[in-house]
Amino acid sequence: MANLLSLKRRIRAAQNVSKTTRAMQMIAISKLKKAQNATLSGRPYVEKLSAISQNLSSKLDDKYIHEYMKKPESASKNLVLVFSPDKGLCGSLNSNLIREIVSFDSQNKDSVYLTVGKKTESTIVNLKKELIASFKFGTILPSFDMVLPIVKIIDEYFLSKKVGNVKIISTSFLSVFSQKPKITDILPIEFPKPSSLQSGEKSESSPFTLFEPTPQVLLPSLLRHFLEMTIYQQMLESFASEQGARMVAMQNATDNALEIIQDLKLEYNKGRQEKITNEILDIGGATFTYSYE
Repeated sequence: MANLLSLKRRIRAAQNVSKTTRAMQMIAISKLKKAQNATLSGRPYVEKLSAISQNLSSKLDDKYIHEYMKKPESASKNLVLVFSPDKGLCGSLNSNLIREIVSFDSQNKDSVYLTVGKKTESTIVNLKKELIASFKFGTILPSFDMVLPIVKIIDEYFLSKKVGNVKIISTSFLSVFSQKPKITDILPIEFPKPSSLQSGEKSESSPFTLFEPTPQVLLPSLLRHFLEMTIYQQMLESFASEQGARMVAMQNATDNALEIIQDLKLEYNKGRQEKITNEILDIGGATFTYSYE
């Protein structure tokens, strides 16, 4: 009897787990569609912004180089922005991202970090690295306002030559079922030179392009916007990756819970049938003994 009660409790617990994981899966699906659309629609904009910035910078003399395009010779440190979820239950996404951080840190000891998301904050602390700022990633689609304080910190460290490079460690959204951690260099901004273009590839630059106002006036604001959009795009990629990974993880968890429920029900029915059979045998044995006497 005690065994049957235990099986009942386990079945009820597995059913509660399956309901919870199913609900989390549906929430992730509802967020994923919006995040996927925002991520995929943002990529062409960033690419075109990069092409326009490259075209504009090619019009300037070599003597004029914006601060975002200069690498401070006196600074060897890296400023690393790490984008991660605030919560877990998204498969191996967080563990893969942490593995990428540890691998990067082993090769770049002289780095300071800024985290957006709570899941990697403890990793940076355990590595005994300098954590200059930490922000929450949130559970909804990131807004562009999140980028502004980050860019302000980047300006403080890069323009004052405290760091020589600014990089982002985040998760790239390849598909709903595939997400991969990657490292993106954002400062100093480097555009491919015309000589580095592959054969058959056309340059965006044209000798007949006119700019109003002058390229010297346009370039600073354009490069800053390019920096902001690059950071924001990586945030969108991270959020879409989180929702895709969580949807798949919760779907697998729901399927596993349903399989466990079926196995437990089968075991429960076998035990219940055995109990009923033993009771019938006991009743039959007692009746036979009474009739014989």
